Amino acid sequence: MKTASLSGSPREGVGKKGATELRAKGMVPGVLYGGPEQVHFQVNEIQLNKLVFSPETYRLKFEVGSTTYDCVVQDIQFHPVTDRIVHLDLLQISADKPIRVKLPVRTTGTSEGVRNGGRLHVVYRRLPVSGLADQIPEDVSLDITPLLIGDSLRVSDLTVEGCKIVLNDSAVVLGIRRTRAAMSADAEGEGEGGEEGEAAAEGGEE
Repeated sequence: MKTASLSGSPREGVGKKGATELRAKGMVPGVLYGGPEQVHFQVNEIQLNKLVFSPETYRLKFEVGSTTYDCVVQDIQFHPVTDRIVHLDLLQISADKPIRVKLPVRTTGTSEGVRNGGRLHVVYRRLPVSGLADQIPEDVSLDITPLLIGDSLRVSDLTVEGCKIVLNDSAVVLGIRRTRAAMSADAEGEGEGGEEGEAAAEGGEE
């Protein structure tokens, strides 16, 4: 995974009132789990947004007070109306314990199906995977070059080295859909073929 730095400060008041006051000041309350004890903290909302609203998945070097923690984002709570981040959960990384994160899906190549008028449809832009932090890659790269119209890639078709994809094997990750333009082209082709067939039949009768 890519790494990034984030800094915060210890949070003293852990009640609802204290959290509301923090948000009014542009701060986000949070909790760090996975260590000997939970660490309650607050981070700057603008600084946090740069990491959260990003296509990347980060392994964080999170500094609170005089201590730096190796961790990942475990959960984010958003306001139902404004979509502002209202709470953050971080998970401290242990070298021998698997973690679960969502990796961005990136495609390479140009599908034969797209060249023929199809459209790439990505079902999962991020795939949930589980593995040891040191073995988790930056993303899941998929070569779509050989895919034809109607083809798809399922979880069972994929391999993410060092990780397990936490989805059903039959789940479709992406596929090449037939578009109206492609269907119209096929229909025209069949129509032309039918006319040629009729003409040949008429010539045979003569």
